[in-house]
Amino acid sequence: MQIFRGIHHTGLAPACALTIGNFDGVHRGHQAMLALLHNEARQRCVPSCVMTFEPHPRDFFAALLKKPDMAPPRIAGLRDKLAELKACGIAECVVLPFNRTLAALSPDDFVQQMLVQGLGVRYVLVGDDFCYGAKRAGDYASLSRSGRALGFEVARMNSYEISVPPSADKPGVTGVRVSSSAVRRALADGDMRQATLLLGRPYSLSGHVVHGRKLGRKLHCPTLNLRFAHPEPAASGIFVVQVRGLSDKPLPGVANFGVRPSLNADDVNGGRVLLETHCLEWPASLGAEGGYGKLICVELLHKLHDELKYDCLDALNRGIQRDCDDARAWLAVRI
Repeated sequence: MQIFRGIHHTGLAPACALTIGNFDGVHRGHQAMLALLHNEARQRCVPSCVMTFEPHPRDFFAALLKKPDMAPPRIAGLRDKLAELKACGIAECVVLPFNRTLAALSPDDFVQQMLVQGLGVRYVLVGDDFCYGAKRAGDYASLSRSGRALGFEVARMNSYEISVPPSADKPGVTGVRVSSSAVRRALADGDMRQATLLLGRPYSLSGHVVHGRKLGRKLHCPTLNLRFAHPEPAASGIFVVQVRGLSDKPLPGVANFGVRPSLNADDVNGGRVLLETHCLEWPASLGAEGGYGKLICVELLHKLHDELKYDCLDALNRGIQRDCDDARAWLAVRI
């Protein structure tokens, strides 16, 4: 997949079949839409293209209006979003910087400048709640009118639902609309089973392993640290995990995802959100320093509990050991 920051690139194809959205999480509803887009692009002999935005438009307006609650918790970073789009067979992805200029474009100007002049769209596929342009004034009806006037096709995909099997608290089979909001709710509730059903895969985060305070070594619990760029992740807490990228098989582990309330804000990572993973089985071939700089993927399989604040290092160490024991117990039954 070719990735373009903005639309002013000579490498962009002269025509495309396009869909537009934030695609946070690239869940099963997104995947169904991308599969349809891929098929329509192939029929028209043009590449499939996704237009997405960074930052998320709601992040931009939250910062502009100084209302942080307007910004949604983030399911995934840009790296993971792009990786999932590529896995869905998308040929091109255009990442537009969402800023004042883009936010001020009228619906007609957005279509003319971004879609027609910028991308040469032949076909545009959108969701049933799609809006665009300044003050979200454009919708499917106005996009369809523009398509008829400017010579491109427009299609709309209805909401995507899945059947959720019964559980102890929900004895009957239920239908659930798949959305990024539904994924965020599942992650906020620590319901990793529901999140996996909505995503079509275990919830995971990837990145390069960075240096931390190396406090884990003093506690005999060294960690692999990944930074999460967004200040409010959709999930947080202590999780049973699997780590991919260090060995020919996934490594079991336990991870802390969040702000580490037991440590002071002056640590080397500056109070940033981190995913800190301790592997319960460490390949001897890697050595003590073998993880730094490596690109890994951590799958969050089961939530043990929320982050806890410990009063001292001894209490923290005891808590870590309990978490490791609980993770081993869960893995022994489930894996």
